[in-house]
Amino acid sequence: MCGRYTQHAPWKDLFEYFNLLGPPRNVRARYNIAPSQDAPVIRRTEPGDRELVMMRWGLVPFWAKDLKIGYRTINARSETVAEKPSFRAAYKQRRCLIPSTGFYEWMKTPEVKVPYHIVPTDGLWAFAGLWERWDKGDDGPIETFTIITTEAAKTITHIHPRMPTILEPHDYDGWLDTEADTDSLADLAKTQFPNEKMRAHPVSTRVNTPKNDEAELIEEVEVS
Repeated sequence: MCGRYTQHAPWKDLFEYFNLLGPPRNVRARYNIAPSQDAPVIRRTEPGDRELVMMRWGLVPFWAKDLKIGYRTINARSETVAEKPSFRAAYKQRRCLIPSTGFYEWMKTPEVKVPYHIVPTDGLWAFAGLWERWDKGDDGPIETFTIITTEAAKTITHIHPRMPTILEPHDYDGWLDTEADTDSLADLAKTQFPNEKMRAHPVSTRVNTPKNDEAELIEEVEVS
């Protein structure tokens, strides 16, 4: 499960890290991205380059009657993504990368749920994702995305049993390749990110409220 994440890397860093095509974009720092909100997504263009576009979080299949389904499709399990009706078409042809500087998970305790911020040791990474275009919007097509999830790395299993599928840079092209074979996609979707490349720390419960979106949310706090 991944229900909140952060992306506060500036355009310059995204442009260089992901080898993007196109003019500078106004990508504002986000510290509490929540379902139904717009966030940056990287996809492959027809010539094979990479572009960054803004999409709504919560994949809406082309056949859906309305946007409400998106609240149930913010994540796609790597074990079943190829068969699920909501995801299988996008899985075949519309895979993407979701740039991120960290994600939140909540650890259950007898008293409360404690939010943790899980971050990369090098400051930036990319989740494996899928995107879709829904043509029934009142103001034109709406593009949406979902984050693929897999079993959690040992570093954070005490917090939550699932986590986003995080790809290494050398796997980006393979994931975005529209002609990739099924076996290679399945392996990438279940990628286990190295334990030593991530760390976790408790943060304020202010992150529980989506309207809170400031840098202080990612600061470490003491757990009583």
